[in-house]
Amino acid sequence: MKKKRLALLLSVVLTTVAVALGGCAGDKQESTSQITIGIPQDIEDSLDPMKATAAGTKEILFNIYEGLVKPDSDGNLIPAVASEYKISEEGRVYTFTLREDIKFHDGSSVTADDVVYSLERYADGQSGDALASAFSNIDDISAPTDKTVVIVLKEANTDFLSYLTAAVIPKSNADPDTVAIGTGPYRYVSRSPQENIILESFDDYWDKDNAPQIKKITLKIIANADTIVTELNGGSIDMFCRLSSTQVSQLSSDYNVYTGTMNLVQALYLNNAIEPFNDVRVRQALCYAIDPQGILDMAFDGQGSIIGSAVYPTFGKYYMPELADAYPTNIEKAKELLAEAGYPDGFTFSITVPSNYQPHVDTAQVIAEQLKEVGITANINLVEWATWLSDVYSGRQYETTVIGVDASMLSAGALLDRYRSDASGNFMNFNSPAYDAAIDAAESSVDDDAKTAAYKQCEQIISDEAASVYIQDMVNLVALNNKYEGYVFYPLYVQDFAKLRLK
Repeated sequence: MKKKRLALLLSVVLTTVAVALGGCAGDKQESTSQITIGIPQDIEDSLDPMKATAAGTKEILFNIYEGLVKPDSDGNLIPAVASEYKISEEGRVYTFTLREDIKFHDGSSVTADDVVYSLERYADGQSGDALASAFSNIDDISAPTDKTVVIVLKEANTDFLSYLTAAVIPKSNADPDTVAIGTGPYRYVSRSPQENIILESFDDYWDKDNAPQIKKITLKIIANADTIVTELNGGSIDMFCRLSSTQVSQLSSDYNVYTGTMNLVQALYLNNAIEPFNDVRVRQALCYAIDPQGILDMAFDGQGSIIGSAVYPTFGKYYMPELADAYPTNIEKAKELLAEAGYPDGFTFSITVPSNYQPHVDTAQVIAEQLKEVGITANINLVEWATWLSDVYSGRQYETTVIGVDASMLSAGALLDRYRSDASGNFMNFNSPAYDAAIDAAESSVDDDAKTAAYKQCEQIISDEAASVYIQDMVNLVALNNKYEGYVFYPLYVQDFAKLRLK
């Protein structure tokens, strides 16, 4: 009898302990939830948001840094570091009130001096082209109080608010190249070159209603596109964006696939400064010879939005869908233009493509096949991402490349300003006095109709001059392990990790 009572007592005790431990384990799982996300390249440029040029870097920094305002998933600009703002009637004076409770990741409070310091860095002209151009219009930046910032423009600019998504960093950060300190939902923890980047949720994030649900994020670099599906199906990563339709078809049932658009301009970008691409007839011949719909059908199961210039559909009133029909596929017309330009038998050139982006590799392969019809031989040169950045984007030592160019902010000027003849981001070496005049008119106009017309003139010039062979705004296929949910597409090339959560 005593043995039975002892056994019963032990059973109750062990059950109680098990329940208690189970409860603790559950609490621990909730507080230390994590996800491993595959990305195609490491941060090769800089952790400094002002110096970052690669779209892949910017979409990571989107989670670390915030500006006075930031975009939401519907394309609206909402207060971020600022709690509110006012714009004067004439559109020249912008007054921002900073949040009372906002902190940097190092625990320090955000002050107006930090904001002024950050904006002045951009205004000094060291940033990317679109930002440098917009910020050159600033006449004065001041901080009347510790929580107030006033920006006065030389000339009114109806697009200026969109540029104030530019990241605010602490004035005290002496090394933003390697030390990332922002106000975003995630804080930077560490980086192992060519292996991973670690982020952790920021416990003092100001937006408690949208605080991140996942505690730790490991961004695993997968530079070899051929191993992505293996990594997903093997469970070493839980998510990967911008898959090809072939990769999606090979996924296990452990994954849900989200379908959206990439919000970028994929094109066969041409180096307009070298032969034979310095001849507009050759560039136009390529436009007639390459069939974008054929590319979509062969490489993307017909998915994607065909575009004819450097603006994609998200930009609404600025987008010109009619340009997609500017160069209908016409092999005879292409041959005729090549003959006029002195290439009746075609020519040979190379397409430099970053090997870690399979959709761009697939596109280049289809283009090479299509160009055979007009006697042109295109050799595909696969390079690592770091090589592409240094040789193609920065060095402009290339003939052609297939890549996608994003806007990084909700302004058509962010896409179009790079075609300005003296723009540092003009890796196509496009040079047109008429274009420079048109982009100047667009950016200086305070009348919305006039600005829209000027931006469309820019797009028309790019199309007429066949600056490059514009293909599509690509479909974005995102694989997410079905243990998680909450992936949200934005009208920009970003990923919002704070929206992810365990089911």
